[in-house]
Amino acid sequence: MAEKNLTLVTEFLLIAFTDCPERALPLFLLFLFIYLITLLGNLGMIILIHMDRGLHTPMYFLLSQLSFMDICYSSVTVPQTMAMLLELGAALSYTRCAAQFFLFTFFGSIDCYLLALMAYDRYVAVCQPLFYVTIMTQKACVGFVAGAYTAGLVSALVRTASAFTLSFCGTNEIDFIFCDLPPLLKLTCGDSYTQEVVIVVFAIFVIPACMMVILVSYLFIIVAIMRIPSAGGRAKTFSTCASHLAAVLLFFGTLIFMYLRGNSGRSSDEDRVVAVFYTTVIPMLNPLIYSLRNKEVKEALRKILNRVKLS
Repeated sequence: MAEKNLTLVTEFLLIAFTDCPERALPLFLLFLFIYLITLLGNLGMIILIHMDRGLHTPMYFLLSQLSFMDICYSSVTVPQTMAMLLELGAALSYTRCAAQFFLFTFFGSIDCYLLALMAYDRYVAVCQPLFYVTIMTQKACVGFVAGAYTAGLVSALVRTASAFTLSFCGTNEIDFIFCDLPPLLKLTCGDSYTQEVVIVVFAIFVIPACMMVILVSYLFIIVAIMRIPSAGGRAKTFSTCASHLAAVLLFFGTLIFMYLRGNSGRSSDEDRVVAVFYTTVIPMLNPLIYSLRNKEVKEALRKILNRVKLS
């Protein structure tokens, strides 16, 4: 009898922020402003790196890929959130929800791998400067990025297949800004142990594995910096890593809070705020972090602006 009362879910309804309709328009305008800044900042960074030959280095090649991923990553969720705010809710078909989950996982995984690759790049530059040109060749960089895309694709395919072979029943309301794993798991019914194990195992190959690469790289970097005799030399060397370290702390800090903590005591309000931060705010902040604290980027921007004025 109980089984007959279970209704399988074929459509999901996103209802985050819909409990206060009077806030919908201000929030919509805020998300629109942040999204436009994200697009302009990251596109500007890509164009700047492409136009200035002084930025045609492995580090900036990886940064251009990160900027592209931030545009894609943000575009998967933010337009949907804005539509939800205008309509006070957004209905997503089962297929559309799965597609959004796949794309978010794909771009998010590549973001993680790129940040790990950038940490390795800084390790080679600081700890093995004489071999930097021979290790971080153009061919090697393209291979690293291709590997990141492939690993992201495999992870997204497996996690999406595992998540959407689960049975969803009862309510179809998701109190979240997009189709993500934690709110989807709350709608499952039946035995989901095997799928959840697969999802967790593949998550380990993304967040903790990338964090391990970053931690080991920075341990070697710190040791190398401490061996530099002058305080000025130490500060100059560390400044080459400061922007990347800030981006890593922001991105992985929020991911750990969201995905690697226990379910006990979790608050939907907390999860929404954290999700907004890593899907909306961080992609906007990354180009600012890499430009405001980077002399090479500021110098390249100054050259481009002078060239525009002269023309």
